[in-house]
Amino acid sequence: MFTFASGVSTGLVWLVWIGVFITLFGFNEVTRRFKWVGFAAFVILPTILTIVWLTVMRDTTYMDWFHLAKVYSSTAGCIGFWCIRHLEGTNKKTGEHWKLSDKKWALAFPPLILAINIAEAVARDFEVGMKYSAGVVEALNNQVQFYIGGSWNYMNAIAGIINIVTITGWFGICIKKKTSKDSSKDMLWPDMLWFWIIAYDLWNFAYTYNCLPGHAWYCGFALLLAPTLCAFTVGKGAWLQHRAHTLALWCMFAQTFPAFLDEGRFAVDSIAGSQLKALAVEQGIEFKNGTVTAIAGGANVNTTAMFIFSLAALLFNIGVLAYMIYKVAKTKRNPYTSELYTDLAKYQEVKALAE
Repeated sequence: MFTFASGVSTGLVWLVWIGVFITLFGFNEVTRRFKWVGFAAFVILPTILTIVWLTVMRDTTYMDWFHLAKVYSSTAGCIGFWCIRHLEGTNKKTGEHWKLSDKKWALAFPPLILAINIAEAVARDFEVGMKYSAGVVEALNNQVQFYIGGSWNYMNAIAGIINIVTITGWFGICIKKKTSKDSSKDMLWPDMLWFWIIAYDLWNFAYTYNCLPGHAWYCGFALLLAPTLCAFTVGKGAWLQHRAHTLALWCMFAQTFPAFLDEGRFAVDSIAGSQLKALAVEQGIEFKNGTVTAIAGGANVNTTAMFIFSLAALLFNIGVLAYMIYKVAKTKRNPYTSELYTDLAKYQEVKALAE
């Protein structure tokens, strides 16, 4: 499934992966539990880093549209969720106490920013599918990647569109009540249940597998597992918040330390990521920004895994869509203006945590 640079032990690969996973999980815990740490991490830190990226790191950090869109859209999500969780006050004229989480217009922000993030990846899947008809090593925007387009891109793009369609019950978003063990005031989304989260994870993993092969070991594996595990354990019901936090933190790290990201590759027989440049040199390819070159004949490319993961993502998302339609027909509820899964035990478990 994955191949890595020759000479790197499997034990070391897993050790680094575990380190990344624990770090993501831990930083999410800190930023969600401490109000001003979250503010510093998602307002002050990216402001400083932006200056660094656009000046001293302009020739080394990722400068393609997708990476830039992802880091800023995920950070925007974190800022918006922070405001929904923490902004409240008293109307000076009426003396009435208000909370941003009580405003319906504010609750439209989480599904909007989520849909935008999914749509970014859907667009990239379509782009890769249409642009790369043969195996390609591309050196562009300070990164080197391997791409090959095919039916897997289109299947997964459709899965992403379905994933957007099945986002339900956002006006039921609420805030977690404070307890002696947890004063995080997490942004709970009771209608976003395990089956939708798994459908998202399958789709997003297939996306990284198809379109970000050099990053799939971390951002397609560790980065998806960390928020999901948190949402099913210590941070129940707040998956979207956890996903935004871990994604924004990872994107900022990746932009700042691009050399850290593994260049392990899958679906390319005997070609590890760190060997791509050597492969190009053997073929007489000069690596410069803007250079795009095909692997001769694409003979060593194995696309079976891409097809399987994309098909699994599509089928699972179709299943979630079918279940949503069934619930709509049964309950006569509008899934976008009201909550749909209120009769399910997991919904009630999350709802009981709210203020």
